[in-house]
Amino acid sequence: MSRAEIITFGCRLNAFESEIMRGHADAAALENAVIFNTCAVTAEAERQARQAIRKARREQPHARIIVTGCAAQIDPARYAAMPEVDRVIGNAEKLEARSFLPANETAIAVNDIMSVRATAPHLIAGFEGRARAFVQVQNGCDHRCTFCIIPYGRGNNRSVALGDIVAQARALVAGGTSELVLTGVDLSSYGRDLPGAPSLGQAVRRLLAAVPELKRLRLSSLDPAAIDPDLKRLLAEEPRLMPHIHLSVQAGHDMILKRMKRRHDRADILRLAAELRALRPDIALGADLIAGFPTESDEMFAGSLRLVEEAGLTWLHVFPYSPRDGTPAARMLQFER
Repeated sequence: MSRAEIITFGCRLNAFESEIMRGHADAAALENAVIFNTCAVTAEAERQARQAIRKARREQPHARIIVTGCAAQIDPARYAAMPEVDRVIGNAEKLEARSFLPANETAIAVNDIMSVRATAPHLIAGFEGRARAFVQVQNGCDHRCTFCIIPYGRGNNRSVALGDIVAQARALVAGGTSELVLTGVDLSSYGRDLPGAPSLGQAVRRLLAAVPELKRLRLSSLDPAAIDPDLKRLLAEEPRLMPHIHLSVQAGHDMILKRMKRRHDRADILRLAAELRALRPDIALGADLIAGFPTESDEMFAGSLRLVEEAGLTWLHVFPYSPRDGTPAARMLQFER
């Protein structure tokens, strides 16, 4: 018999949560199993997951196949209907040790993610000895961009208490990790649900002060509309905070940004880029962009390309628009191309 295998799709938060699941599976002595931690950002991500599930069943006909992650949370029945799948568990349930006990045979264990009000801390050992490790500080999102299905897979914003973040960071640094990456679904919303509503910048400053042995700290994607003044000052003052900022820009034309229900416009990105460079001249800025959003003309998309040059963006994650059932954008008219 073999240790449970975990196959992860999608974001850094999923990678972090896969390590939590690995610890639970090992503690439960779960053997001869394959766990798929899925992503629902695009239809292609889901297609790849289903393809991998079918391949795993062909190659391991006697293994127990468990599916979780955002795609499973949003549409559990679809995955439970796959003949290759033995069990489907939700995004909250995958973080519970009892979900991996051999006696737990419920075919679908997926509850209402919107009812989850807290993010429990998890001290994980899976990153020990690695130079870089992920630390979850936040989960969920309170915003409803018209193209995005992820709030329905992750629930609303909820933050990890700073003391728990510090404890995880200290454990990882003691184990040999030199660089930590703070991750979440909507990292910029950190703290709004905590007593005193500390900002992300305030939390990062306290974390760096509490763990002086940490050599480097990196941030995952940030919402351009919610980068707080404390974080901007910290970028200027703290050399251990890496000068690499990834912005969830999504588009460079104001009409498309409005239809996406984003909270910034084109001018905001240009102002932010200039401000961050003034504070930290060696800063490198990257961005997410969506191509082919409904109603986007070639001229509008050209505006996104111009924004890349004008804002001095040095790396991009570019995604073709992928309609997600249940989102407002999926009902919008699309240009024929």
